[in-house]
Amino acid sequence: MNSRNLAALSNSIFSSLQVEGAQNELLVAENSGQRECLLLIDGMGAQLLAKYGAEFPIFNELIALPILTSHFPSTTATNLSSLGTGVLPGVHGMLGYTVRVPRSGEPGRLLNSLKWDERVDPVIWQSVPTLFERAANQGIRVSHIAAKRYEGSGFTQAALRGANYLGANQIEDIISNTVTAMNSPKSFAYVYINNLDSAGHDEGVGTEKWMIALGIVAELIQGLRDRLPVGTRLWVTADHGMMNVGEKIILGQDNDLMANISLVGGEPRARHMYVKEGALSETVASWREFLGSKADVFTRDEVIAAELFGAQTSLDSVERMGDFMAVAKDEMVLVDPTRIKEESKMVGHHGGMSEIEVDIPLLVHQK
Repeated sequence: MNSRNLAALSNSIFSSLQVEGAQNELLVAENSGQRECLLLIDGMGAQLLAKYGAEFPIFNELIALPILTSHFPSTTATNLSSLGTGVLPGVHGMLGYTVRVPRSGEPGRLLNSLKWDERVDPVIWQSVPTLFERAANQGIRVSHIAAKRYEGSGFTQAALRGANYLGANQIEDIISNTVTAMNSPKSFAYVYINNLDSAGHDEGVGTEKWMIALGIVAELIQGLRDRLPVGTRLWVTADHGMMNVGEKIILGQDNDLMANISLVGGEPRARHMYVKEGALSETVASWREFLGSKADVFTRDEVIAAELFGAQTSLDSVERMGDFMAVAKDEMVLVDPTRIKEESKMVGHHGGMSEIEVDIPLLVHQK
């Protein structure tokens, strides 16, 4: 597995702040100012930035470091959890957009990682102490600046707990909150914005709405670059890229792919599929025959052996992941028949293993 990922980045940044146990996996140079600001742009893949970023000078004014690689699946819940905890998905157990809650009956219920479920305790579901918690316990001022609606959410508590949350919905407020957060010596701020990802899902990469969103991202980066205090190192990265949809296969529509399926999890590019007892081998065989080269189909054992979620897979992770996973190739998506309206209207998708989804940029500016 590529070790240039978000877990390695957050470990390296916190290592530069002397957080106990954090490993400097990316060999990040020491910053004498001891102020670290990490801006994550949801959905800003490296290939997309290379293709469309030239319109905004700020992207060429920062130092471009070798690209990072999204954790599998290339989706927000998994990658932000790796960033927050500094461990790989097989350890933190946030394995996709939706996964089945173990021992939740038959066919069981799905936990939507971003919308959550009040019946699930987020600290028990994701029990690895976050780097934010560990740094705060060592006296570092740790702040989280993002939209007000995420404060106190189940996902924030699971993956990103331990920071002082400074809610901000407008670009100017995000910048001013971040500047305030960085005023203390030995401080870390995590800043998150999802305008670009949202525009991509709604209308597609490269559309007018998407380009406007990229312009807002550029405005935010420039504002932070210009206004953060001296001694601040600004990092800019993403959680995944995105592609515009090509072929749509609706599970069970004009095909037998829903035969023996009890529950559909994951997302259209990386499906966790839960199978009725005793039907796994025949179901996997039929999926492979039908999809051919359009998707990779892995049994749970094959997922673990291939270390798709990392070298270690916790018992919790094993119990949550699908009996098999189907990972779409090219621009194909696998649509859940119970969510046709929501999933079919999305133009932009991610979650799979293609370079446009997986390659993410890493930019830096030292003040």
